[in-house]
Formats: sequence, structure tokens, C-alpha cells
Amino acid sequence: MSKPTKPTPIPFSVLDLAPILAGGDASGAFRNTLDLARHVEQWGYHRYWLAEHHNMPGVASAATAAVIGYVAGGTSSIRVGAGGIMLPNHAPLVIAEQFGTLEALYPGRIDLGLGRAPGTDMLAARALRRSLQGGDTFPDDVQELDFVHF
Repeated sequence: MSKPTKPTPIPFSVLDLAPILAGGDASGAFRNTLDLARHVEQWGYHRYWLAEHHNMPGVASAATAAVIGYVAGGTSSIRVGAGGIMLPNHAPLVIAEQFGTLEALYPGRIDLGLGRAPGTDMLAARALRRSLQGGDTFPDDVQELDFVHF
């Protein structure tokens, strides 16, 4: 009879929108986000991701790469990243440079999740996007990210 093995722990993660509380502001939301990230890091969580949402009054995580840098700078070991960056809203070069910079500052701790949804309302989508014309460029945009060297 074989000896029972200890189960492998599940690597838990958090996905945060940096919500702005009623009567609060973005500064308070960022402080709360960092406080939560520090707690889950102490509790042994594997990853802390922030979501990209634009033009939403109750969400402060629109400048996702900036918030990721803030959280990574305020923690020491937890992986921090985007869940995810909506690639149709950004030039692949800009995303590669932002996340390459974050990885250089916090080696081995930065994750980049990608998505293809608008991540916002149509008014903000028009303001963000390089073009609303044409078909789905997501596969080409992902390949373009792979060719950028930071």
C-alpha cells in the first residue's frame, strides 16, 4: 500500500479593478489595492492581477501598467500583472515597452494577460483605438508583440 501524499497547494490569485468606494477617490482606491496586494502576498497568494477598464466612474485601474508598477513596487514577491490588456486599444509596441520596463524593474514578477474585447463603452473605445476600421487584428497584434525586443 502506498503512502498518502500531501496535496499540492492551489496557486490562488486575485483579479482587482481598483474600485473607487462611494465618497472616495482614485487615490484611496490605489491605497486599498496596495493594501490588499500586501495582505494576499503575506497569505501566500501566487498572483495579483489588475483589469483594464476605461471610462468607468467606479474603477481606477484604467492606466493598468502604472498601477501594476505601483503594486509591484509596494510588494516583494507576489507576481503582478494585467488580466488583461485589451490589445485592440493599444499599439503593440507601447504595451511591449511598458511591460518590458516593468519586467526590468521587477524581474520575474510581471505577467501580461491579453484580451481582445473593447474593455469600455463605444465612446471610449473610439478614443482609445488606433482604428475602428477593418477586421480582427488581434492575432497580428500578438505576433507583433513577440517581435519587439526591449
